[in-house]
Amino acid sequence: MMKKLLVSVVDDDRFFRESLRRLMRSLGYTVEAFPSAADFLASPRLTETACLIADIHMPAMTGLELYRHLVDTERRIPTILVTAYPNDADRARALNNGVVCYLRKPVDEDDLKRCVSSVLTAGGTRAGDS
Repeated sequence: MMKKLLVSVVDDDRFFRESLRRLMRSLGYTVEAFPSAADFLASPRLTETACLIADIHMPAMTGLELYRHLVDTERRIPTILVTAYPNDADRARALNNGVVCYLRKPVDEDDLKRCVSSVLTAGGTRAGDS
């Protein structure tokens, strides 16, 4: 049997984090959820993560800072950023730096599925712009 791909969710909002966990599990992925970037970075599952979904606005370390930290430490995990406070400058900066998708909360389920699918079917490389 083929091993399920791991999707890690990092969001300080427990309700949103748990709803994403349920959605990703319903799509057949293994899911780990973390309340902060520090918890994710300390996790033994970090190296197994095939796709990261992270909130941009979190205390201590934002989702964009988490992504930059991963890149700077040569852990290139395809990343989807979500935010309740979208702005064009953050979106452009994130996408130009290699983030796969930048989605507004509440997240459209079809957009999220498309983003995760593009990451995981691309074999863990950054999906192209569409």
